[in-house]
Amino acid sequence: MKQMTKKVAFLLADGFEDSEMKNPYEAIAKNGNDAVIISSNANEELHGKKGTIAYTSHLSAKEANAADYEAVIIPGGKSPEKLKHDPYMIKFIQEADKAGITIAAICHGPQLLAEAGLLKGKVLTSYPGIAQEVIAAGGSYLDKPVKVDGNLITSRTPEDEPFFIEEIINKLGVTAY
Repeated sequence: MKQMTKKVAFLLADGFEDSEMKNPYEAIAKNGNDAVIISSNANEELHGKKGTIAYTSHLSAKEANAADYEAVIIPGGKSPEKLKHDPYMIKFIQEADKAGITIAAICHGPQLLAEAGLLKGKVLTSYPGIAQEVIAAGGSYLDKPVKVDGNLITSRTPEDEPFFIEEIINKLGVTAY
């Protein structure tokens, strides 16, 4: 029996952490799920900070509709710092959260969640270097590989990717491996 195809948004800008994009993207796309890359501009070539991989965005945040997706994934690296200055990206994230859509952020990804005002009263993890940003935004920081709080899934670093991907797959109810 074929599983229902899920549509998943990846929020991306130049300087993303290579593996934090590549591994979840491949896990989602592997079994025919629809992985859509959303950036500040459509058709923009985006490069990982280590230079091992590049992707071209499908849509701009301005033209994307959060209700079209079952999940949103935010890779870390320098990408979230850039995306948090895009008002359309903030609006997209807020609409996804309001609709209860799964939002998964790894490493520096929670910076985007903090900017969107989504961390108040939430317990999450992130790259340890931004723990104070998480706390300042009203969240509680927990130092563990992955944390699920409602519709939010968060992880710390590339070493935690297997746990991060597993939680995303579980939330979506799809097969990945």
